[in-house]
Amino acid sequence: QVQLVESGGGLVQAGGSLRLSCAASGRTFSLYTMGWFRQAPGKEREFVARIKWSGGSTYYADSGKGRFTISRENAKDTVYLQMNSLKPEDSAVYYCAATPRVISTVQAMDDRRYDYWGQGTQVTVSS
Repeated sequence: QVQLVESGGGLVQAGGSLRLSCAASGRTFSLYTMGWFRQAPGKEREFVARIKWSGGSTYYADSGKGRFTISRENAKDTVYLQMNSLKPEDSAVYYCAATPRVISTVQAMDDRRYDYWGQGTQVTVSS
């Protein structure tokens, strides 16, 4: 089992930045991919970014390309999502997810592929 705990959300003005953290514990050595998803009120959960636990290969949804950076710090079993130039439409609950399964980049965009989820952290961007 793996436990995920997100932190770092909050209220920020448009154009500002936030860094989300996702601390993993438990059988972290088994992980293959970690991802960030978000869900705004009345909308479906959507993919934001993913990183391979080993090797660090990354992939982003178009909405975050050039603005968001996903990274990992293996020594702390932590994954980060640095979000710059935030827009009101980035407002959502952000979730960290992980899976030990070997999945492709396309599969990693599907939240059904993930086995472990954090509780979520709220990000609100004011205009």
